[in-house]
Amino acid sequence: MNRSVICISIMACLSFNAIGAQHEHDHISVSYQGKDATPHTVSANKAMAKTLNFDDRAAFEQSSKNLIAELDEKTAAIMRSEFEYLTDKAPDSINPSLHRQAQLNMVANGLYKVRDGIYQVRGTDLSNLTLIRSDNGWIAYDVLLTKEAAKLSLEFAMKNLPEGGELPVVAMIYSHSHADHFGGARGVQELYPDVKVYGSDNITKEIVDENVLAGNAMSRRAAYQYGATLGKHDHGIVDAALGKGISKGEITYVRPDYTLNGKGKWETLTIDGLEMIFMDASGTEAASEMITYIPSMKALWTAELTYQGMHNIYTLRGAKVRDSQKWSKDINEMINAFGSEVETLFASHSAPIWGNEEINDFLRLQRDNYGFVHNQTLRLANQGVTIQDIGDAIQEVIPESIFKAWHTNGYHGTYSHNAKAVYNMYLGYFDMNPANLNPLPTQPEAVKFVEYMGGAKNVISKAQADFAQGEYRFVATALNKVVMADPGNQVARHLLADTYEQLGYQAEGAGWRNIYLTGAQELRFGIKPGAPKSASADVISEMDLPTLFDFLAVKVDSLKAAELGLITMNIVTPDNNKILYVEMSNGNLSNIEVDQVKKADATLTVNQADITRILLGEAKIEVLLKQGKANITGDSKAFDKIASTLVEFDSNFEIVPLKAH
Repeated sequence: MNRSVICISIMACLSFNAIGAQHEHDHISVSYQGKDATPHTVSANKAMAKTLNFDDRAAFEQSSKNLIAELDEKTAAIMRSEFEYLTDKAPDSINPSLHRQAQLNMVANGLYKVRDGIYQVRGTDLSNLTLIRSDNGWIAYDVLLTKEAAKLSLEFAMKNLPEGGELPVVAMIYSHSHADHFGGARGVQELYPDVKVYGSDNITKEIVDENVLAGNAMSRRAAYQYGATLGKHDHGIVDAALGKGISKGEITYVRPDYTLNGKGKWETLTIDGLEMIFMDASGTEAASEMITYIPSMKALWTAELTYQGMHNIYTLRGAKVRDSQKWSKDINEMINAFGSEVETLFASHSAPIWGNEEINDFLRLQRDNYGFVHNQTLRLANQGVTIQDIGDAIQEVIPESIFKAWHTNGYHGTYSHNAKAVYNMYLGYFDMNPANLNPLPTQPEAVKFVEYMGGAKNVISKAQADFAQGEYRFVATALNKVVMADPGNQVARHLLADTYEQLGYQAEGAGWRNIYLTGAQELRFGIKPGAPKSASADVISEMDLPTLFDFLAVKVDSLKAAELGLITMNIVTPDNNKILYVEMSNGNLSNIEVDQVKKADATLTVNQADITRILLGEAKIEVLLKQGKANITGDSKAFDKIASTLVEFDSNFEIVPLKAH
């Protein structure tokens, strides 16, 4: 694999679908610990608690079942999130349903037996490391987020396995294209260099391409969704929904030796003597994903199509909307294919489920929940409910069987934002109300709103009265206009921060809580360090040249480029025998792979690793030319002209209005 050295400027702008599992959680030292929950928040959380069936402890029993060895001190230390403040009783500042999920995710703490021949290490990362016995050793299925976590977890497992701990890992499988499922790959490979690697269809392309173009925006937004800068206390971060938290270290990737061929829904492989039936589920929870059935063990691996909660149809940090109908249908495919005989269900997150009846009940509810969100959103939309209203409307029609099940709750993906995602997928963001077709930009709109409402003092006075009554949702809307119109209005800033804080305390979704509390923090203190850091060069080195130039096209200042007129170039990369034809025209940069050099202003011959470094500032073409590592014919300045139009993204752009400097 070409492990080219990639410049920090590109790494900072890249993200992956599991970006919450990539950001640094070096939480800042802010003395502020958060205000107490107001009586209205306490009342709201107590009212919600009365609707919850806390007597249902099945998930806790499943999570603690078949523990073989608790994590030792060394292995437990790779998890950086500590949540000692989460006692049995939910604090006033934590939604009781989210608190229960946070407690559930704390149960995972060691090596567990799933069934004969299948074991899992849980509690060392956001995801589970699964080991499946094959003829000559072990198959590692999903290998955590970081090299360090995977290596320590695997060493811990081998030391404590009741059977075969001396045998090698002969194969490694990635279920899908999110970083917390492949990022530990090199840790496994370092321990077992001969390991064979398998992946879902088209996984490498999806990993390196999926979030490149909007990567800078996604990284900044991810700091909000995952509470990257929040403190670890009952007024701060509580849980990561899918698991307790993430490991720290290097995200790596070993390109698969074999991926599903994409020619059909099903593919059967025998890996080291073990027959495995793979079902392609791409386009559901991930752009590249597969589930697996092991007939000899009657065991079903559901990847991330199921977990103890509802997943995102739209992830709040920003991503393409997922297909909730296909998600529901693919779970139905599992039921239809394996439901009559399956005895064990295990997955990337959460604990296994045992028993044919229990598994089928679980799968049906998961299937019906995603189907419910899809179908009822469209039913309501077809009756005229708009995108702004649909998040509240869908919660009014949740069937009791879904409402009462813990594993359909919106810890990761809420009914509100998932319904809006379905609406947007089919009908877009516009609700057809002419007033919403072409509103003013946000800042001048805010100025006019405040003016219409009688000025900032009048708005603040009304907001204070509504805050005292617990009407936080509209207070947030109104005060946001005031602060956007005048970021220096300290009274409005602090009241808006107080409002966001209470909304966060009431939120069931982990992402909602983190977004509200991070917004409150930035209103009070500004942007703090601890936001998403660069993605791994080990992963990014897999990016092909056309994708790199697609990313660079997003960085082009169109007005600067337009002044330069037409510029054409061939980029020849001998290290991979590729030719890229690049054309800058009309303020736009386009590229296409070609079979032979075309007539152009210049032809640059250089290895791809070096062209990446040139374009992003880690190397100079003049130096490479002198060193004989590059050759250019034609206009020697053509490349520099293109590079001169590139802008650097601000990784700390404003989300909530910041104080004037």
